[in-house]
Amino acid sequence: MASIISVSMTTEIASGLVLAGQANYITLTTERMLMTTRGRPRSFDRNDALARVMEVFWTKGYEGAHLNDLVAAIGITPPSFYAAFGSKEAAFHEAVDLYLATVGAGPRRVLEQSETARQGIRASLEESVNVALSSKSGGCFLILGLVNCLPENQAARAHLLAARHKTVVMLRKRLERGVHEGDLPADTEVERLADFYNGIMQAISFQARDGANREQLRALVELAMSALVSSTNQIELEHRTIPVMATTKAERHL
Repeated sequence: MASIISVSMTTEIASGLVLAGQANYITLTTERMLMTTRGRPRSFDRNDALARVMEVFWTKGYEGAHLNDLVAAIGITPPSFYAAFGSKEAAFHEAVDLYLATVGAGPRRVLEQSETARQGIRASLEESVNVALSSKSGGCFLILGLVNCLPENQAARAHLLAARHKTVVMLRKRLERGVHEGDLPADTEVERLADFYNGIMQAISFQARDGANREQLRALVELAMSALVSSTNQIELEHRTIPVMATTKAERHL
């Protein structure tokens, strides 16, 4: 009889330990879930956070922006940042895409909507000036987002290069359309002009970062537009004759 009672008591004790263990597990799991939930403020707005991340990358560049800069701009902790974006590189990719869809969409929009290629190129360059001066630091995010690239940052660089390439394609297609619609000569050097105006956009960005004002940048636009004047190979500037890039195949062989 004593052995039966002993076994029964042992079973009850073991069952109690199991139940207690389960209870402790449930409590710990619940606490961890609450900690995860509390890691991000209730007022956290991911879209607003991404816009702030874009501003940091735009100002400091990918390599100059540290995690502390990003979390300070958003007002969250590092664990919450990683929970929201995955990594610094992933956040940079999203920031580039956001820039293309918002701030950086202006030059593309006016280029496509303008009646002629010349009007479109001018409007696009002028809008590039507006974009370059819209940030306190100056310049274009696509140009200045990653200038010096360390080997471990090749993926971020590749994403930015792909975004820049879209600008060249955009310019080329609009120039081709100008040739097709007759407002540019049939033998216009579309490829060379697309590269040229892409370079002008980059120059606008770098000069804005260096402190150039709107008047100085618009003067650059005016000079660049001379490349689309196919009736002459030269322009007069400050009483000096400066050669202008030939815009047609015929002009290149003169």
